[in-house]
Amino acid sequence: MEKKSIRDLNRVDLEHFRRQPKMTLTVVLDNVRSLNNIGSIFRTCDAFAVETLMLCGISACPPSPEIHKTALGAENSVNWRYFHTTEDCITHLQREGYTLCCLEQVKGSIELQEFTPQKGRRYALILGHEVEGVDQAVVNQCDICLEIPQRGTKHSLNVSVSGGIAIWHFFSHLNTL
Repeated sequence: MEKKSIRDLNRVDLEHFRRQPKMTLTVVLDNVRSLNNIGSIFRTCDAFAVETLMLCGISACPPSPEIHKTALGAENSVNWRYFHTTEDCITHLQREGYTLCCLEQVKGSIELQEFTPQKGRRYALILGHEVEGVDQAVVNQCDICLEIPQRGTKHSLNVSVSGGIAIWHFFSHLNTL
């Protein structure tokens, strides 16, 4: 097998990407501290045409050389907004009619593979701080808590990895591109 060239990948340019339809998913970062994780999530949001990335609390915003290092320019293609608090962001999304999906290990969570996003609905996926996870006050405001089942010795995945898995899950059900 021969690796695909850049031309084979049929990628769109920045202006076309901005105009194309997006997946009905917004990603919310609840106090994610690592600029490398933020950049990686920007890149994943670009790859799957996420509607918007919401940066909240201590989550840093572009421009930033550290974000750019892992985003590789996705910070320029992905629509993003900053909110001083995640609670303010959640209130905004609730007013806009989003179904709020927290990715967190909680009692009563739904395993990710058991959740089927419905076309025509708008979802917000909330990802949390690298150590503390999604703040309990934010968890309490969510409609659904999703959990990625794990069978190893570690109790969690890196936020950019778990975010990528969950974003792919939504993309696999909501892709309309």
